Amino acid sequence: MTAKAFADGAADAGSPGRTLGRRDYKTLALSALGGTLEFYDFVIYVFFATVLGALFFPTDMPDWLRQLQTFGIFAAGYLARPVGGIVIGHFGDILGRKRMFTLSIFLMAAPTLVIGLLPTYASIGVAAPLLLLAMRVLQGAAIGGEMPGAWVFVAEHVPARRYGFAVGTLTSGITGGILLGSLVAVAINTHYTPAEVSGFAWRIPFIMGGVFGLVSVYLRRFLHETPVFQELADRRNVARELPLKTIVRDHRGASLFVALLTWVLSAAIVVVVLYTPTYLQKVHHIPATLALEANAVATLMLTIGCVIVGWASDRIGTRPVMLIGWGGLLITSYLFYTSLPGTPSSLVWHYGLAGLFVGSIATVPIAGVRAFPAPVRFSGLSFAYNMSYAIFGGLTPVILTVWLQHDVMAPAHYVGALAVLGFVLGLLPMAARGHAMRAAPAGSKIAG
Repeated sequence: MTAKAFADGAADAGSPGRTLGRRDYKTLALSALGGTLEFYDFVIYVFFATVLGALFFPTDMPDWLRQLQTFGIFAAGYLARPVGGIVIGHFGDILGRKRMFTLSIFLMAAPTLVIGLLPTYASIGVAAPLLLLAMRVLQGAAIGGEMPGAWVFVAEHVPARRYGFAVGTLTSGITGGILLGSLVAVAINTHYTPAEVSGFAWRIPFIMGGVFGLVSVYLRRFLHETPVFQELADRRNVARELPLKTIVRDHRGASLFVALLTWVLSAAIVVVVLYTPTYLQKVHHIPATLALEANAVATLMLTIGCVIVGWASDRIGTRPVMLIGWGGLLITSYLFYTSLPGTPSSLVWHYGLAGLFVGSIATVPIAGVRAFPAPVRFSGLSFAYNMSYAIFGGLTPVILTVWLQHDVMAPAHYVGALAVLGFVLGLLPMAARGHAMRAAPAGSKIAG
């Protein structure tokens, strides 16, 4: 593709009259597929947390402590996200979006495959949890670059009038990785006995994830660099100083806004979707198969919700969608947690309704990508998003595990409080900022 074609594409991307074309759909499909497989690799751990805790820690350890340490390793993946996000984001602003977009998925696939092949505590003792920890750190570094990279990559390709729909659909594809993980977990627990799952079947989803991730590396070879970055390169307007330095100096307001929004997102995803299956089993003694089936329904509704949120954002604006979405999550999450354990049908119904409103997380990238100017967009979004997710997303399961010793409604209170924060953030001017995906003219002051 020629430089002129890229420049024309950049101009078209900012044109309000252009609709999604074949190249846009190809970019969106390949990005979403890769995101699905990479996020599957990252979250499959949590669906087998109980099994991994029994296999990678001493059998005489108290159950609550084993669970705490298992989720501690889960948290380590989140704590590693800022490093991956800053490094990958930096080179994404310097060398190009596509190269780092491809690298991130390779860095995820390899450790996932290794986890599926790791010996357990019974075989190599304390080295087992240490190796598991090391692989989770590598996974965290990879996902730190993948999520912001995917959002920026697609946002800079699509026309302005379809910006919300495209970013929402991509987010739906990424969260589809959670759905895929949930379905795989249901299948494993349905077709194998608990003894077989602990013996060998737990390895299957990790090995599958590693193989599929490597396939995604190949598929991303068919993507093109974004028109916006090519325009920056043609104008020699690529960030000249360390992008993170520019972010900290000139874009603190945008960084704080995205960080707080990410905190809300982390509560919705980590608590409602990732933590709750274990919570249902441990606190309310709901069978693993039923808990995972209900989770699969909630996650399916989440993926649908992300598309609806993106579509609505283009029609009525991001601010109204944020107010409706986060307000709805406040109501439905309390409805869900206060109705437990309930009946199997009420569990699935209430969980699915809460999952639909978790789809409000699509407003985070919709508002977050446009919060930063093009020369430092990848770094800015990666820094704010990953720092916040590292702190809040990583520590949330640990906090809830301790909090639950005193209050079984801890998940509801946590999600409810953060939903209120999301509602308040929707009232801020930055929530209603317009689309500005194109590069600033050479020599102009970068505003943000």
